[in-house]
Parts: sequence; structure tokens; C-alpha cells
Amino acid sequence: MTEEKFWLMKSEPDAYSIDTLKKDGVTLWDGIRNYQARNFMRRMSLGDKVFFYHSNCKPPGIVGFMEVIDLNIVDPTQFQKESKYYDPKSSQEKPRWDCVKVKYLFKANKFLSLTELKNLFNEEELLLVKKGNRLSIIPIKIEIAKLILERIK
Repeated sequence: MTEEKFWLMKSEPDAYSIDTLKKDGVTLWDGIRNYQARNFMRRMSLGDKVFFYHSNCKPPGIVGFMEVIDLNIVDPTQFQKESKYYDPKSSQEKPRWDCVKVKYLFKANKFLSLTELKNLFNEEELLLVKKGNRLSIIPIKIEIAKLILERIK
């Protein structure tokens, strides 16, 4: 059995919120246009657990929990000219962007704000709190993930 892996994925609540995921049940995590974030997504495995983080809002923080249920899906938004994620350099033959499918597990019983996360963890423990970090997908160390889980359940 492979070791359980944990991730954090950010979404602006007015673009896609935890409540929308709860209603939808599953979603494609598309529109990622940062190579490092994409490469983190490519390291995901089926069954990996993901913290859902609301970003670019006041206050930002962890609002829920998801599970990776499908991998290596070609991101359809890269080909849609009307999409803000359209990439004219990408082609059906050589797509540049892919995504995963996630399913809703639960909404956090306790919202965990970025301020609280900064008080709990340093940047070596949690990349999210590192000054200047803007990645929308980051890995979370298993011991840190378990501490976060205890706080949001």
C-alpha cells in the first residue's frame, strides 16, 4: 500500500466554493496555469486527500476536505477560446495542461484561517505560510495534515 499523501488546493470562493463542490459532489480541478502547481497535481495518486482552501477573500483559509478520484485528465479549458484559461499554444495533439477529478468529503466544522495557520506552523512545516508563496496547489506533510485534520473535523 502506498503512503497516504495530502495536498492543499486553492479556489476563490466566487469562482468555485466548498458549497458548490458539496452540491456538485465531484468536479474537475481545471484552469491551473502554473507549471509548478501542475507538476504537483501530476504527482497525485488516486485516494490522495486534499484540503480545500478559499483564497483571495477575507479571511482566506481551509474550508473543507476532498479526495482525488481520477488522474491525468486533459484540461478542456485550454482549448475553449471563450475561457479565461484558454491557451493558444496548446493543441489537442500536444496539450500542455491537465487536471484531476476530486470528490467532496466534508465541509470543515471549524474554519481554519491563514492567520491561524501562520500561528500554528512555520514555512518549513507548511509551504502555504511562506511569504510570497502564491501556488494554488501544494503538498502537505502527513504529520502536518493530521494536525490540520484534527482542527477542522
